[in-house]
Amino acid sequence: MSHQPTPRRRTRAILASAAGVVTLAGLALVGPDLSAAPRDPAGANGTVKVDGAPFDSHPGNEPHVDCLFEVDFSGFDEGEHVAVVDFAVQPPSGPRTSILTDEVFVGEDAAGGATDLDAERSYDLSGALAGLEPHPQQGHHVKVTVEAPGRGGKIATKHKVFWVDGCDGGGTTTTTTTTTTTTTTTEPGSL
Repeated sequence: MSHQPTPRRRTRAILASAAGVVTLAGLALVGPDLSAAPRDPAGANGTVKVDGAPFDSHPGNEPHVDCLFEVDFSGFDEGEHVAVVDFAVQPPSGPRTSILTDEVFVGEDAAGGATDLDAERSYDLSGALAGLEPHPQQGHHVKVTVEAPGRGGKIATKHKVFWVDGCDGGGTTTTTTTTTTTTTTTEPGSL
């Protein structure tokens, strides 16, 4: 004798299965709130972005910039934290050589993620790249390395490699001075 579920049992089983599917679908749609970034996560935090002109506070990252550009520092830990910023030439622009070093205070507030702007600094590499042959299509290949202390004494090390173009002047300034000499002749008795 085969055991057949009654129509009522079959209906209950179908309804229970459907309720389970609806519940799982609802969880998938709602899911965890990923938009709420954790405030001040553990460890050494921070993000570095290279920003070309026109400058803004938007956390964009541009791999090709002119000789005058900004570096945006975001999401670093709160405290007396000063980042050491080092720019170095990268092949094919030359051997890996440091061309400019700077220090930037980045500990304004708790680490809030990549959109939490802590500092921005403008740089002009015209003089630093003078004498180095640019790539014919790309310009100069540069790497910025930022080392910043974070919570618990940990060091956050961030790198960006990008291309810098428009440094053709090589950072030199030409000044032209024109001197005009005026000669006045006065005849006796004409005053």
